[in-house]
Amino acid sequence: MNKEYIFNELVKKLDKKDIKIDEPMKKHISFKVGGPADILVRPRNEEQIRYIMNLIKEEKIPFLIIGNGSNLIIRDGGIRGIVIELSDNFSEINIENNIVEVQSGALLSIIGHKILESSLKGFEFATGIPGTIGGAVSMNAGAYGGEISEIVKSVRVMDLQGNINEYSNEEMDFGYRRSIITNNPYIVLSCKIELENGDYDEIKKNINELADKRKTKQPLNFPSAGSTFKRPEGHFAGQLIDESGLRGFTHKGAQVSEKHCGFVINKGNATANDLLELISIIKERVYSNTGVMLEEEVKILGEN
Repeated sequence: MNKEYIFNELVKKLDKKDIKIDEPMKKHISFKVGGPADILVRPRNEEQIRYIMNLIKEEKIPFLIIGNGSNLIIRDGGIRGIVIELSDNFSEINIENNIVEVQSGALLSIIGHKILESSLKGFEFATGIPGTIGGAVSMNAGAYGGEISEIVKSVRVMDLQGNINEYSNEEMDFGYRRSIITNNPYIVLSCKIELENGDYDEIKKNINELADKRKTKQPLNFPSAGSTFKRPEGHFAGQLIDESGLRGFTHKGAQVSEKHCGFVINKGNATANDLLELISIIKERVYSNTGVMLEEEVKILGEN
């Protein structure tokens, strides 16, 4: 890929400040690891997204869509092609009665507090989840007994040809940490969330209680991607890891959290390879000890 040529094509529709060449991905994912992306772009509207996708199609450029990178490990070799970042640059929130329409880059925490202002209930479980609504919809994020699939009314997506479709909740085919987005190259543009009217003080109390639980039980002061592993059927990943003697186990710059064994954390100077080696050690140890093979919830992308 000719980076200079692609840059010059991109500036025809995007502001220069929204285009980065050889951008370190560790600046864009919550684990704070990862090599450079050839080009990273931050579109601000659907027209710009469509233009980027047309360029990608014409030039046959590999691409990756990210939100705020809260469920990713980018390998140390980085990402070839174009990374499209939809975060605070694409994050409008509109609330009308009990329907919340939100662009995919909006953070769940910000959405949650906007919803609180309107005294709408049903989103409390998601308010503390790190990440954007686009990522949450794609993987059907959940916490504390709630899942995004329970409140999403519809989702607007763009396909590789630039066509926009709106899928109902049923058409999204939600499952455990998956949706129709999981195995299709769609870009989530926005979604509608349907909630119920509630009592402001009660909603705020619920949000605060869940926030206190997270602070108590999760290593929020270290870079991580949240739960590293999916929940094995009939088990809890963190419990299996703990029972395998891995609480606090450190490998180079990576560690199994002492506070919550389901979290792998970056102690401050980890490389992506350190994290991946530790994940491999955990899987081998847990399988040897319990016969259960853990599966990563975090997405692992990029070149070694």
